[in-house]
Amino acid sequence: MTVDHEAPEPVYQQVASILRERVASGGLAPRRPIPSESTLMQEYGIARETARKAVWLPADEGLVFTVQGRGTYVTG
Repeated sequence: MTVDHEAPEPVYQQVASILRERVASGGLAPRRPIPSESTLMQEYGIARETARKAVWLPADEGLVFTVQGRGTYVTG
């Protein structure tokens, strides 16, 4: 899955969609961590704030949750 930096849809929304798809397909298992902000930055060529915003969307939807000092995990 790739991100189109020239598309009209904001990059953080594209990355959030990728994360949602990976959760739905089982690529990211319940109660297991999602990729870190640093990993998302490297994988998609995005800034830290963009990676952070991309994780906020699935978190707001209840798909993932964050544990302070540990990371973000798939709800399950």
